[in-house]
Amino acid sequence: MADDRIGWAVEMLAPKPSERILEIGCGHGVAATMVCDRLIDGRMLAIDRSAAMIEAARRRNAAFVAAGRAEFQVAELARADFGNAVFDKVFALRVGIFARGNPERELSVLRRHLAPQGRLFLFHDEPTRGARDLVGCLEAGVSRNGWTVQAWMTHEAKGCDIVCVVAEAPGLAI
Repeated sequence: MADDRIGWAVEMLAPKPSERILEIGCGHGVAATMVCDRLIDGRMLAIDRSAAMIEAARRRNAAFVAAGRAEFQVAELARADFGNAVFDKVFALRVGIFARGNPERELSVLRRHLAPQGRLFLFHDEPTRGARDLVGCLEAGVSRNGWTVQAWMTHEAKGCDIVCVVAEAPGLAI
């Protein structure tokens, strides 16, 4: 895999061919490429606050954009307008607000756009923090906003713990 951290995250996300997926903070679009490789009639929207990162992600994924499988937008999640879009899975890799802040506004936006039985996947790693600490921070951020943690997983790559917390929005329990 090109990047063990990103590759593991996409494996945990396990995109299905027809899913509608949102990536928060897509950077250069590496994860988007891996996700779009698995989509057939599904669709991915990736956002980032940086216009430069969105342009790099569009270039990297030009074939998926042309095929209608991927779209890239400059947007900050807390202020994003997704219209009537609904997503089966939403994921974020190393998006600080989820690990070091109160993501109340961000989770409110996601709640409105997550499909019934949809899930939020939060991936985070920091070389100076262990898995237990990272899981605790991610769990606290979603739980204090009414979300339910369904599972969490850890992985070690290049000497650093990577965690994934999977959550569902309030009122979406199955």
